[in-house]
Amino acid sequence: MRRVLQTLIVLFGISVIAFALVRLAPGNPAALLMPVDATAEQLAAMEARMGLDQPAVVQYFRYVGNLVRGDFGYSYFYQQDVATLIGRALPNTALLGFAAMLISLGIAIPLGMLAAIRRGTVWDSMAMFAALIGQSMSSVWLAVLLVLVFAVKLGWLPTSGSGGIEYIILPALCLASQDYALSTRMLRSGMIGALGQDYIMAARARGIPKRRVHWQYAFKNAALPLLTVVGSQIGGVLAGSLIVERIFNWPGIGLLMANAIAARDFQLIQSILLISGLIYTVLALVVDALYTVLDKRIAAS
Repeated sequence: MRRVLQTLIVLFGISVIAFALVRLAPGNPAALLMPVDATAEQLAAMEARMGLDQPAVVQYFRYVGNLVRGDFGYSYFYQQDVATLIGRALPNTALLGFAAMLISLGIAIPLGMLAAIRRGTVWDSMAMFAALIGQSMSSVWLAVLLVLVFAVKLGWLPTSGSGGIEYIILPALCLASQDYALSTRMLRSGMIGALGQDYIMAARARGIPKRRVHWQYAFKNAALPLLTVVGSQIGGVLAGSLIVERIFNWPGIGLLMANAIAARDFQLIQSILLISGLIYTVLALVVDALYTVLDKRIAAS
């Protein structure tokens, strides 16, 4: 119950901040939808149609009232309901985020395990250097590099758009580039701590094979902190996709948000921010629940 109440408070805060930021931004959203030679009367009519002629407090409570009824508003830029636009874009971003998570964990788990098991060796240094590279690279720079190499030079992958699996590889690699770095470091730290525990020493003394000790005993406990990182990274996909989806023209929430910002489509901007906040808070609840299930000490407390 406490968590649900916190979630409602967070969503209320996000709705207020999103509403205020859009209204405080320079420019008139109605003017962007009108011809350059539009008269003052035509502009005033558009403002009234969009509800911009009402006081800010009235606009906000009308917006919240519509949300309670499941009405996210109307996009005057796209000429469609906001719920329809988000419903079409969100699965694409979810697919991109899932692919990025698989790539990130596919790199981070072997690197983190290797660095911990071979601590202090050249393998440890190489794994940490690979993590440092991922953490240091800009998504924009990496996107340009990937396009130049794999799309322009080699011609293996398309530069942008959507369709088959080949379209998702480059944007997913960009999103995974920094995520795997943090996951690698977190797993290495957790594995080093786990390998020094008494139960690991006891397992080795009983003659249990090293591979089984590493995966069944050490990794199981070291992966718990990684769960929090992965949960936050999944939520962070919504922020990272703003740049990556724009570069690769991937039809997800990020591209939709970028176009909405450029067009000052305040209804769409507010709804995307609110949905993003809802997804992030739900993910936090899921991670907490998984922690309780997987770690009996937390469940007992």
